Amino acid sequence: MAAKADLLEAWGGYLAQDRRRSPHTVRAYIATASRLLDALGESDWASLARIDAPALRGHLAARRQDGIGNVSAARELSALKAFLGFAREKAGMAQATPPRLRGPRVKKGLPRPVTPDEAVNLAATVEEDAGEPWIGARDRAVLLLLYGAGLRIAEALSLTAAALPLRETLVVTGKGGKQRMVPLLPIVRSGVADYLGKCPWPLERDKALFRGAKGGPLSQGMVQKAVARARVSLGLPASATPHALRHSFATHLLGAGADLRSLQELLGHASLGSTQIYTRVDAATLLDVYRNAHPRERG
Repeated sequence: MAAKADLLEAWGGYLAQDRRRSPHTVRAYIATASRLLDALGESDWASLARIDAPALRGHLAARRQDGIGNVSAARELSALKAFLGFAREKAGMAQATPPRLRGPRVKKGLPRPVTPDEAVNLAATVEEDAGEPWIGARDRAVLLLLYGAGLRIAEALSLTAAALPLRETLVVTGKGGKQRMVPLLPIVRSGVADYLGKCPWPLERDKALFRGAKGGPLSQGMVQKAVARARVSLGLPASATPHALRHSFATHLLGAGADLRSLQELLGHASLGSTQIYTRVDAATLLDVYRNAHPRERG
C-alpha cells in the first residue's frame, strides 16, 4: 500500500514531466487529488481505479457545500478525471470504464479589455508608484510585454537573460512547451532596455530575466499587487488585471483588422476555438460604439 505522499509525488511528476503542465497547474492538480484522497481514504492505485460515479459525485457535492462555484467545480472535476485516469494506468486497468459524470454548466465569460490609453496609463502608474526606480522599470517592462506582445504573465516571467539582446521578434515558450514567435514593438524593447539599465542584479543567461527585490525570480503575485494598487488610483475596474492586458492586445488587434489565424499564432492558442471568443468581444465593443453614437439611439 503506497503512502499518500508517494501517490501525489507520482502524479505531480507525471504532470510536470510527461504532460509538461505549468507549475501552477501541477500545484492545483496535486491539491485537488490530495483532497480526494483525504475524503475517500484511499491510498493505493487499485482502489483509486475503482472509484465510481456515486463516490465522485458525493465528493464534489461536499466541495460545493464548502462554497466553490460552478467554474471551480468544473475545473475540479476535470482534474479528478485526469487523476483517476492516471490511477487506472498505474493499476494496470487502463481499459476500465471511467466514472461518467457531467460537470456543471459554465458560461464562458468574455474578456474585458482595457482601452489603449488605460493600458499605457496602467503601466506608467505602476512604474511611478514603485518603491525603487528599478522595480518600477521592471514592472512596466513586464506589462508592456503583456499588452505589446500578448504574452501570458507566466510566459513573461519565465524569460531568461538568454533572450537578450531583444530584437524585433522574440521566441516564447507557452503552454505545453509549445514555442511561438512574437513581434516586439520599439516601445516594448525600450521598456525592457530601461529595466536592464537599472536592474541591480547580474543577469546570467540561464537565470530569470525579471528579478524580485531580493534577486530571485519575480513572482506573479508581486506584479498582480502592483497592478491592483495602480488600477485603484486610476479608477479602473477590478477586471483590469495583468491578464486583461493580454486580452486587450488580442481585442485591439482584431479590431484593427488582424485575421483569426494570425491572432491564434500570436497568442499561442492550440485551437482556433480559443481565439474565436475575441470576435464576440469585438462585436460587443462595436455594439457599444453604435449605441453611444447613433442618433436614433441617443434620441
